[in-house]
Amino acid sequence: MNKKVLTALTVAGIATAAMATDVSADTYTVKSGDTLSSIAANHNTTVDRILNVNKIADANLIFVGEQFELDDQVAASTPAVTPASSAVATQQSAATSVASVAPAASQAISQAAPASSAATTQTTSTSSASGSTYDQFIAAGGTSALWTSVVMPESGGNVNASNGQYHGLGQTNQSWGYGSVASQTQGMLNYATSRYGSVENAISFRAANGWW
Repeated sequence: MNKKVLTALTVAGIATAAMATDVSADTYTVKSGDTLSSIAANHNTTVDRILNVNKIADANLIFVGEQFELDDQVAASTPAVTPASSAVATQQSAATSVASVAPAASQAISQAAPASSAATTQTTSTSSASGSTYDQFIAAGGTSALWTSVVMPESGGNVNASNGQYHGLGQTNQSWGYGSVASQTQGMLNYATSRYGSVENAISFRAANGWW
């Protein structure tokens, strides 16, 4: 292998390592003593990015155990490594075989989709068997005002609603956005109280800002 090819492969290895570091940091769990400023500094991003990506209303109000998405700066860093990957592709034919994995991965995802849809259908059927989603929501402690003002505009009352980043009745990237109607309801109530002080305040914020 000539020196030019070796250099290109070395650069690619460095670029790949950089990508792996960024991707592993796309979700961060708040620890004791953390602030948004320290999190932003440690992950090469800004407080404003974290606020926007995670829909945080108060930069001074974060909680231990809370998870933040840091996708914004990961996406921004990706183009920087593209030239190195392209250089290897032109110098070494082995890169072609690596690239060929992409269609196979896409096919695997397509094949998995029907199974995922079936699982969603089964979950919905189970919920229906024990009463409507609204009835379960109310039985778990939710209020009609919270349902009308937050659940319906956020998810349309679909317990499995997802846009790829946010999930569930209240559309969140936190763990409480998954699971049964009861667990999601409790998660929404806890979130409304801890973040806004009360369910009523959370409803008012959602009405004024279009998100919560």
